[in-house]
Amino acid sequence: MDQMDKSILLLLEQNARMTVSEISNRINLSVSAVSERLKKLENTGIIEQYTTIINSKYLNKNLTAFMSVALDGPHYVEKLKEFVETDEEVLEGYYVAGEFDYMLKIITENTESLKDILDRIKGIQGVGKTKTIVALATIKKKHSIVPK
Repeated sequence: MDQMDKSILLLLEQNARMTVSEISNRINLSVSAVSERLKKLENTGIIEQYTTIINSKYLNKNLTAFMSVALDGPHYVEKLKEFVETDEEVLEGYYVAGEFDYMLKIITENTESLKDILDRIKGIQGVGKTKTIVALATIKKKHSIVPK
């Protein structure tokens, strides 16, 4: 990946709907060269996908929380994974090191709907303990890394 590829990625990170023609004009490279580079970036997996980022506030999802989950043993992982993969309000899930086993990012309506999610998670066999942190404000929100 050279500096031209990084320039393309920076533009797409700002606006994934930018056309090949617009990118071409911005970085002073032919449309066909930009198109070829994009295909290469997609085929190598550097670009995973193009997506739409929906503002959760417009869907009445006003609460962001981070929930740490500790399991009683590794044989309970599948039940938690199944919940995480199917619940629409759990946006991200990570296997982590430390006191807890998993960290979940949850976006939901309010504290009542968060309580419902917490109750469902605590009801999963093998969940030993949880710790929930509610975000009061977002100070930075990026959806991708910046190529350097």
